[in-house]
Amino acid sequence: MPTLQASTLPRSETISQREAPTAARQVEPLTDIELKILDFMIQYLRVNTYQPSIREIGEEFEIRSTKTVSEHLQSMADKGFLERDPSRSRGVKILGIDIGTETVSVPCYDTVSDDADRGRRPESSISISIDRRLGVEEGSFFVTAKSGDLALLGVGKGDLVLVAPVAIEDLEDGSIIIAQIGTDPLFYRLSRIQSGLHLEGLWPGGETTVVEDPTTLKVIGRITGLFRRMDDAAALNLTPH
Repeated sequence: MPTLQASTLPRSETISQREAPTAARQVEPLTDIELKILDFMIQYLRVNTYQPSIREIGEEFEIRSTKTVSEHLQSMADKGFLERDPSRSRGVKILGIDIGTETVSVPCYDTVSDDADRGRRPESSISISIDRRLGVEEGSFFVTAKSGDLALLGVGKGDLVLVAPVAIEDLEDGSIIIAQIGTDPLFYRLSRIQSGLHLEGLWPGGETTVVEDPTTLKVIGRITGLFRRMDDAAALNLTPH
């Protein structure tokens, strides 16, 4: 599994930080609409090299009142994500972001659920800028590994696992996936067998499950990479397996 390197950004390596686990200080989280506006502004800036106007932001999110849009922007500024010049329609500067053409912004989530948008609706998130040459697929996202999630692969608590959307028919033997069989999405190694799909749980004591009808399996995505901080190298288990 390849290791991905996040670009160095001033705000704890984030673009739209809401609650980074390694942040040195607590940041008041953005609301869902504020996060969507920030992501829209980032993508707009990448394409146009200048910021969208208040009216254009309102049109994107079907907000008729420019005053309401302005209030959202001011809230984001108060939380430290923007600098504003209220006298100008495009007088906004996004803080702590490198809008380089060689990078792509990838959302990073604390948890994965089975909500709308293929389970990518977390309680809090950040975004990380990654070099496009690492082959990040459209729709990819990071999820922060919890203790034991992928322990059988040596993935530890706090590691960032890169997940790409995938159709079940495109999964190959040995693919590492996030899938929901019971209540919560979990990590599995997939193999195709005569009777269906063989799923090996990758947490300690993980169960093996056979899914006879592959079309009934809810797959959140396929694991394509891993990002690990090396701040506490002494805590790493370097014993060969």
